[in-house]
Amino acid sequence: MITVFCANYIYTGKLWGVNETCILLTNPSIVYETGSFSEKHWKDAQALPHDWYILVNAIESFGVLK
Repeated sequence: MITVFCANYIYTGKLWGVNETCILLTNPSIVYETGSFSEKHWKDAQALPHDWYILVNAIESFGVLK
């Protein structure tokens, strides 16, 4: 699972694909409220209904949070 910080939202999910313009997350969620980064779970993360594409030029940072 990775977490992607974008210009407006935070997404989390399994990184499934990457190309020149976008990345593909499976089992994705949008994070509306993080809570403390020392916690295991997001304070408010809502599952998205299907795989989700994110434009590469909207990504500010990404990583694996444990």
